[in-house]
Amino acid sequence: MTIRTLSSRDVYRNPWMTVREDSIQRQDGSTGIYGVVLKPDFSIVIPYEEGAFHLVEQYRYPVQGRYLEFPMGTWETQVDASPETVAAGELKEETGLVAGKMTYLGQLFIAYGYSNQGMHVFLAEELTPGAQELSPEESDLVCKKVPVAEFEALILSGHIKDSATLSAYCLLRMQRRIPGL
Repeated sequence: MTIRTLSSRDVYRNPWMTVREDSIQRQDGSTGIYGVVLKPDFSIVIPYEEGAFHLVEQYRYPVQGRYLEFPMGTWETQVDASPETVAAGELKEETGLVAGKMTYLGQLFIAYGYSNQGMHVFLAEELTPGAQELSPEESDLVCKKVPVAEFEALILSGHIKDSATLSAYCLLRMQRRIPGL
């Protein structure tokens, strides 16, 4: 190990995250501090059918804008729920879709330079439409079905900027060859 923790203290906490400050000692013996954002893992779902993805668009307060992304989320009230259960639930809540087939693609970290949060990536296929079940925080969320070529053009033009969406898509592209990709 190249960094040793000397002490830790929580400097901020709410139901969704904790910010911790650690006093550390580096391999060379020097000391310093390290800030760590602790957040639970989340699930991200790539809903795919007939050469297109189902995306959601909502206002993202920290960046003051509306952006397209794959459905994703975590369940703070059910921390013991499996990633697949969360993925299926988030897909239903945000899009109204139910997947007949859900394939696990893998786990990635969001920003391990400052956070422990990971994401579990799923491909959802054989989709059946239904009603959305939005939470108050998602009241402005809208769904859009976007062909794969248009999705890629939106990435290149800077209209899709979510790193979780982009890395999930990259993982899909590297693992699967499906029509339209």
